[in-house]
Amino acid sequence: MFFTGTRSNYNVQSAFAIASGLAADGGLFVPQDFPAFSADEFAEMTDMDYCQRAALVLSKYLTDYTADEIKYCVEGAYKGSFDNDQPAPLADIGKNRRMLELWHGPTCAFKDLALQLLPYLLTTALKKLGTGKEAVILVATSGDTGKAALAGFADVKDTRIVVFYPRDGVSDMQKLQMTTQKGKNVSVCAIAGNFDDAQNGVKAIFTDGEMKEFLNRSNMEFSSANSINFGRLVPQIVYYVSAYCDLLKDGTLKPGEQFNVVVPTGNFGNILAAVYAKQMGVPVKKFICASNKNNVLTDFIRTGVYDRNRKFFTTESPSMDILISSNLERMLHLLAGGDSSKVAAYMAELKNNGRYEIDADMLAKLQSEFYGSFCDDETGRKAIKEIFEERNYLCDTHTAVALAAGENYRKETGDDTLQLIASTASAYKFAPAVIQALTDEEMPADDFEKLTMLSKLTGTTVPAPLANLKGDEILHRECVEKENMADFIRRHLG
Repeated sequence: MFFTGTRSNYNVQSAFAIASGLAADGGLFVPQDFPAFSADEFAEMTDMDYCQRAALVLSKYLTDYTADEIKYCVEGAYKGSFDNDQPAPLADIGKNRRMLELWHGPTCAFKDLALQLLPYLLTTALKKLGTGKEAVILVATSGDTGKAALAGFADVKDTRIVVFYPRDGVSDMQKLQMTTQKGKNVSVCAIAGNFDDAQNGVKAIFTDGEMKEFLNRSNMEFSSANSINFGRLVPQIVYYVSAYCDLLKDGTLKPGEQFNVVVPTGNFGNILAAVYAKQMGVPVKKFICASNKNNVLTDFIRTGVYDRNRKFFTTESPSMDILISSNLERMLHLLAGGDSSKVAAYMAELKNNGRYEIDADMLAKLQSEFYGSFCDDETGRKAIKEIFEERNYLCDTHTAVALAAGENYRKETGDDTLQLIASTASAYKFAPAVIQALTDEEMPADDFEKLTMLSKLTGTTVPAPLANLKGDEILHRECVEKENMADFIRRHLG
């Protein structure tokens, strides 16, 4: 298996793509072709556990890794790190819907599925490449990626990790998770801006010539834990393949029977992983892309125009408060039939003008597979209250956006196909908003008392990783202007 770039052609193997994170021209690495599973192989996977399924999926893409290396990576990431050793269980929530619960890991968010594995994939890649350099993991986060990456890379040998987050663009619990992170190789910094500012800053630093010289002098090199890194994306393909196998195993689906996927979407990586799973043979009928009030993706799916020149909203689903969806570039490459020059032109338009418009053929392909929908905070709160009252099921604000989108799709199309809904975070990470959705009772000021209130209100248990934060010391307090992100990196690496 070889990888090429979204903006120009490459011919590299997975170790190089994972170690580099981002292509030299600022594009993203994508598979030159997609491996596919047969019906017999899916049938065999129904009797496998999650680690075995993960190893099989990874072996199709990481062909320069040995079977023993993949087994080491997968078992190190998943065994003992997730509730009941089930990283991605399904829950029946009625109305022909299944919830794919992706928040049973150490930071209570879906990013754990990838970021528990990425440190193993990356350190193995560096050994294979034999560069002898220390890897600097550079991260921009809208909340969950930051903590999951910090938890995965803290004190990992021959790595350092630097995380930037928008000062006012994450929940209080997300901020606490990041700012209390321990580790000798860890640096965390807020920026006076939004997530797009952080993400743009990180991308610019990746390709900055002076920064590259600084790293070379220090015997270091950048890599990424954001989903721009294929090593972050490939573990996400696994849980869609695994979910299909579980639906086959319990008799919900017959072999080859289609289902719809509903994903709360900001940076497009999570839903793109479902697209890649379909390329491997998972029979997805429709991809329902759920957005909050920052509805740039909904407009794109409906019109073919991607336009970030719009008002930015801070919402109760902050991990989706994004106007530049990085992984959409990989989707463009797929829609363009692998025409990297076309994608490069679109990305140049986005950089220079803040917008681009895809051609009619690409739009027709997009709309044949995607449905876009969005909702505001009030609609999200209604979805949280409704699913709890109807099914005694507690969900977070991002999953609520997906619930609303799935319902909009059914009403608009009449399509009652089974919906697999990606539930991306524990409700306790966004306790204030969830409490407001469920009750008018006065809320305590203390963050941990809010967790207790939500537990008593719903009869559910506060996840241990969040409860255990109480009393932890704040270790990272710095905040910089977006123009000073590179200076922060030099100071902390130097």
